[in-house]
Amino acid sequence: MVMKLEEAIKSTTFKSPVQKAVLNVLYTAWWLRTLTNQTLKQYGLTHEQYNVLRILRGNAADAMCVKDIGIRVIEKSSNLPRIIDRLVIKKLVKRSQGFADKRETLVSLTQAGTKVLAEASAEMEKVMQPAIQLSDKDAVLLNNLLETLRGN
Repeated sequence: MVMKLEEAIKSTTFKSPVQKAVLNVLYTAWWLRTLTNQTLKQYGLTHEQYNVLRILRGNAADAMCVKDIGIRVIEKSSNLPRIIDRLVIKKLVKRSQGFADKRETLVSLTQAGTKVLAEASAEMEKVMQPAIQLSDKDAVLLNNLLETLRGN
């Protein structure tokens, strides 16, 4: 069932189609974040923590410096050291000192982090797949439109 933006926000008046599109993007981002938060809650993860774990998993090396993780996070305003602190407390990641530069902090997944990430990712796939009904063709179009929107 498709929920129109007008139904979701109980408004039918928009200044322009562009204003409606911007509100639609914002509402959809909120909807996706809510769905993500509900799914990750059972694993004791926030979406920011999940994002960091996924970045670490996707890195070919064993460990990444905090700066490189920061470049890849979705929300650039996130307090990355605090997020990493919480993951260390949960024993999902570990910190170590850089080899070449002792001032550099490296972060890597632990076995527990790898396990939680695998379980959370499987659940996310199970929840998101039926919730997001887009064909590959529509997904390509949506990606192009979003990239055009950010291009300015």
